[in-house]
Amino acid sequence: MIANTIDQEIKQAMLAKDPAKLRGLRAIKAALLLARTEKGSAEEITEETELKILQKLIKQRKESADIYKQQGREDLSVIEEEEIEVISNFMPKQLDQSEVEALIIQIIKASGATSVKDMGKVMGLANKELAGKADGKLIAEIVKAQLA
Repeated sequence: MIANTIDQEIKQAMLAKDPAKLRGLRAIKAALLLARTEKGSAEEITEETELKILQKLIKQRKESADIYKQQGREDLSVIEEEEIEVISNFMPKQLDQSEVEALIIQIIKASGATSVKDMGKVMGLANKELAGKADGKLIAEIVKAQLA
């Protein structure tokens, strides 16, 4: 569980006086705490939920960094990229496009999908199988290309 590691990492970052790492870790801790205290949520967060939260944090920071770059604010873009790096350390190894494609082809064969009409079914299986290991946008593009 990521939540158990975060507090220790925060202490180490404070002692090392590493502001970038500290920002990223605090963002993770805040997001996990928010998810844990949301109305109707279970007492403990599953590892799958933790990965979804981390993916969301990374996606938000990538979007912000892109906007800052477009506006010529490299100083702010660098901060977002530092946080992405810290948060990424808690994610499983990301698969490259060929690995994702091979897994999706297996999923399509196993599910019996034959056309784009089956995309929803394949996406559900693929997202479950590749949770945290690949970007959702990449998964969708490959599934669409394979079923077309």
